[in-house]
Amino acid sequence: MSATRAEIAVVAVAELFRGDGEIVASPMGLIPSLGAKLARRTFEPDLLLSDGEAYLMTDEGVVEGWQPFRKMLDTIVPHGKRHVVMGANQIDRFGNQNISAIGDHARPAKQLLGVRGAPGNTANHRTSYWVPRHSKRVFVDAVDVVSGVGYDNAAKAGLRYHDVHRVVTNLGVFAFDGPEHAMRAVSLHPGVTAEEVTAVTSFDVDCDGADVSREPTDEELLLIREILDPKSLRDKEVPS
Repeated sequence: MSATRAEIAVVAVAELFRGDGEIVASPMGLIPSLGAKLARRTFEPDLLLSDGEAYLMTDEGVVEGWQPFRKMLDTIVPHGKRHVVMGANQIDRFGNQNISAIGDHARPAKQLLGVRGAPGNTANHRTSYWVPRHSKRVFVDAVDVVSGVGYDNAAKAGLRYHDVHRVVTNLGVFAFDGPEHAMRAVSLHPGVTAEEVTAVTSFDVDCDGADVSREPTDEELLLIREILDPKSLRDKEVPS
């Protein structure tokens, strides 16, 4: 069975959680949620999935534990036992993320969510990002507002537990382990070229040595198509 770009993205997000073990996974959005559920059903059965407010859930939506958000802030967030996958309106080469506002903060051209929990997430535990449409509007030279803290600002602030892990987009998977923690391509999805990534990124991104993102196994495809997302909502977020 051939996989769609959306299904490859789901698997790429699932791979973010490989090796995490028994931690709270907090995926925000459809593709991140599908990826976390797929990881739990396959290679990371000890993942704890949160509804974001009060409950720990199975990948079928059955409540298996109670974890009110205040308790999460007290016992999970400050101790690195969480892996968040957030969205991003802007990301720069060092992993700074913006979900607050576009333009001058004092008089923004566009008001967004506000920084929300992004500073605390990036200061306390592993954080990854999901971007459904890789473009120069998202991957910018410098973010307008620092919501999630990147490696340059984490060094200035002396953050001890800072860990911006990966960015998954509709084109590939990226890490911040280049020179001075600059973004580089870990893998490009099947059919994507380095030139395509370069054309839609505002800064230089190293694609040398990037692997090809792995395709789903037959088992994973069946889980995605028949169990996790039978209505194919994934294809609306990432068209083939």
